[in-house]
Amino acid sequence: MNLGINNQLFIVCGATAGLANGIALHLLADGAKIIAIGRDEKKLEKFKNIKSDHIETLAGDITKPETINHLFNLVGTRQVHGIVINASGPPAGNFSSITINQWDDAYNSLIRWKVDITKRITAHMQTFNYGRVLYIESASVKQPIDNLVLSNSLRMAIVGMVKTVALENCQSGITYNIIAPGHHNTHAVNRLYAKKAEIEQISIEEAKQQTLDKFPMKRMGEPENFGALGAWILSQYADYNTGQVFYVDGGTIKASL
Repeated sequence: MNLGINNQLFIVCGATAGLANGIALHLLADGAKIIAIGRDEKKLEKFKNIKSDHIETLAGDITKPETINHLFNLVGTRQVHGIVINASGPPAGNFSSITINQWDDAYNSLIRWKVDITKRITAHMQTFNYGRVLYIESASVKQPIDNLVLSNSLRMAIVGMVKTVALENCQSGITYNIIAPGHHNTHAVNRLYAKKAEIEQISIEEAKQQTLDKFPMKRMGEPENFGALGAWILSQYADYNTGQVFYVDGGTIKASL
C-alpha cells in the first residue's frame, strides 16, 4: 500500500506479537517510523532488527503509569502521527468463576490505563492539529464471546469513551477508532481454547475444532490482513472515519445493526 506515511512516527503497543504486530509490519513496509512497546526485551530487540533505523523500542508494561511516563518522555516534542492502543486481555472465565478481585484488576488492565494514555496523547496531538488514535478491542463489544465475561463487559466502556472523545474532537484533526477482532491466528486466542477444554473436559484440539466449526468461514483470521486495515485507519486516507468500530470477525457477528 502507498499510505503516504513515509517517515511519520507511530506508537504501537504490543508491537512484537499478535494483531498489533500485523499493523506494525504494514506501517514499516510503508516507510513509517515506530516506537514499539512490549514487555519482553529480547522480543523487542529481535523486532528492531527488522528495520533498525525506523524502530525505537520501549520495554515495559503499558498498563502501568511508569511505562506511560517513560513513553511520553521518549516522544518528547516530536509529532506522533498515530498510536495503536493495545494490551493483552483479561483472564478467560464465565461469570461464576471470575472473582470480585479479578473484576477490580480488569478495570485497571482494560480501562484505566487507556483513559490515561488517551488524555495524554490527545493533548500531544492537539498541538499539531493531527493524529490517529486506534484501539484494538474485541468483537465481544457487539456479541458476547463464550468464557470472556470480563472482556464482554468492560470493553464496551472503551467504546463509549472513544465515541465521546471522537465527538468532542471532531474538528481537531484527530480521529479515534476501534478495531474489534474476532478469533485470529495468534497466541492469545489459545487461552480461550484452554478454558473451553477445562470447562467441558475435552482436549484443547477438540475445543479449537468445535469453536472453528461455529464460524461461517470455518477458519480464523490472519494478523497480516488485520494489520492492513489497521494501517489504513492510521493513515491520512481515513480522515473521515472517527468514533467507528470496525469488526473483523469473518462474519461471526449475526446482529444486523
